[in-house]
Amino acid sequence: MKQKKIVIAPDSFKESLSALEVAQSIQEGLHKVWPDADYVLVPMADGGEGTVRSLVDALNGELIHKQVTGPLGEPTEAFYGLINDNHTAVIEIAAAAGLEHLKKAERNPLIATTYGVGELIHSAMDHGARHIILGLGGSATNDGGCGMAQALGARLLDAEGQELSAGGSALIHLDTIDLSGLDPRLKEVRFEAATDVTNPLTGSKGASAIFGPQKGADPDEVIRLDQALARFAMIVRRDHKSEIETVPGSGAAGGLGAGAFFFLNSTIHPGIELVIKESGLEEKISDATLVITGEGKIDGQTIFGKTLIGVAKCAKRHYVPVIAFAGSLAEGSESVSEHGIDALFSIVPGIVSLDQALKDTRVNLIRTAANIARVWQIAQNK
Repeated sequence: MKQKKIVIAPDSFKESLSALEVAQSIQEGLHKVWPDADYVLVPMADGGEGTVRSLVDALNGELIHKQVTGPLGEPTEAFYGLINDNHTAVIEIAAAAGLEHLKKAERNPLIATTYGVGELIHSAMDHGARHIILGLGGSATNDGGCGMAQALGARLLDAEGQELSAGGSALIHLDTIDLSGLDPRLKEVRFEAATDVTNPLTGSKGASAIFGPQKGADPDEVIRLDQALARFAMIVRRDHKSEIETVPGSGAAGGLGAGAFFFLNSTIHPGIELVIKESGLEEKISDATLVITGEGKIDGQTIFGKTLIGVAKCAKRHYVPVIAFAGSLAEGSESVSEHGIDALFSIVPGIVSLDQALKDTRVNLIRTAANIARVWQIAQNK
C-alpha cells in the first residue's frame, strides 16, 4: 500500500498556539493512528500577525531582533525574519508600528509614525536581503508610510522647506517630496506587500474612514486624516506622475500600502498567496494524500482571503481532500464548504469557558486529529 503523505498547513490559533505548534499537535494526534505516514508541516499565515514566525518556522529561517522607533517615537523592541539564505526578509509592519505597542488611551493616528518600519527595512538590507516581504496589518498609524520613507532617506517638506513632523495629520501641510536621499540599495531590492484588504487610500472605503476609528481617531480626526492622505496622493500625482490613491490595497495599514507602492516600487498581493509561494506549499501538496488546515475561529468572513481558503484552493488544484480544524465554528462557517474545505471540525469537546478552551488547545487538537484518522481508517477499510 502506498505510504500516506499528510500535509499539515494551519494558521496559528490566536492567544494559544503558533502555527507550527498547531501543526505539531495535529501530527501527534494523527501519528497515534498512522505511525508510518509521511508528515509535512507547513505553518501558514495570511500576511498579518504571525507571518514572520510561520515562514521562519516553515523554511528554517532566522528571527532578527532590533530596537527601533515605535509608533509614538519611543524605543521599541521589534523583529523580522530572514529566509532563503538571508536573501529574503519578512517584516510585519505591526512589529514596529502596531497597535500592540500602545494602550488604548495612547492610540493617536494623527501623530503615530511608521519610522520604525523603515529602520527594519534598513537592517534587513544590512543583512543582505534583496527581496523583502511586508506584512501589512495591525498598524497604529495613518501616515501613508511616509515615516517609513523618512527613515530610508526621503524628505517630506512643507511650503517653507521645513521637514514635516511625524504622523498622518502632518501630511496636510505636505508640499514637496524629495527622494534624492533615499537609500540607493532600495533600487536593488524587490518589495512585495502582503495584505488581505483591498481598500483604496482615501474616501469612504479608505484607510482613514475604515480603520482610523480603531486606531483612536474621532469623526473629525478621520476627516482630517483623509484630507491629509489625499494631499499626499495629490503631491505624488503632481510631482512624481504616480497614481496611488485608487490602487487596490493602498489603504492597508494606514496607507502604508500606498507608501510601499510609491516609495519602494512594491507590488501588493493577497497575503496568503505570498505565504503559499514562499513556503513552497503548492509543490508539497501536489502528491499528498490529505491536507489538514485550521485556525482559531472559522466564520462567514473566513472565505475572504483567509489562510484556510488559500490552502484549500491550492489543494483542489491537485484534487487533494482538505479537512479544517477550528477552536470555534461561528455563524457562516459552513460557507467554507463551497470554497474547497471538504470537512470541518471544532476541536472543543463541549461547553467550556474561553480561558479553558485556550488552555486545552493542544490536547484538543491531538484528540480531534486522532479521531479523524480513525474515521478515515474505517472508511478506507470498507
